Amino acid sequence: MGKGKGGFPGGMMPGGMNNLMKQAQRMQRQMEEKQQEMETKEWEASAGGGAVSVVVSGKKEITSIKLKPEVVDPDDIEMLQDLIMAAVNEAFRKMEDEQSEVFGSLTGGLGGLGGGFPF
Repeated sequence: MGKGKGGFPGGMMPGGMNNLMKQAQRMQRQMEEKQQEMETKEWEASAGGGAVSVVVSGKKEITSIKLKPEVVDPDDIEMLQDLIMAAVNEAFRKMEDEQSEVFGSLTGGLGGLGGGFPF
């Protein structure tokens, strides 16, 4: 008697694996949708009290840099360079923080489990 179950005790494994694959596929679709959504989003940061303002996209591209005229001092190019770098780094940090939060909530703490699936 029990041979009709394909050798799995109680017949649980095939159904469980099927559900796991469905969950993985659903999670993959959600991650792809969120990735597309994130690529169209923009983050802004400024430095020097708003003297330099930078906007970056989810594609990790700078889409805008605005400089107030008073920050453009030919005798202090290094300060301007530092302010631009600080604003760019802050904008990218904001983007990465939000992406980590969004994708972390999608995976729900699965950790490394997703690494074994071929998708």
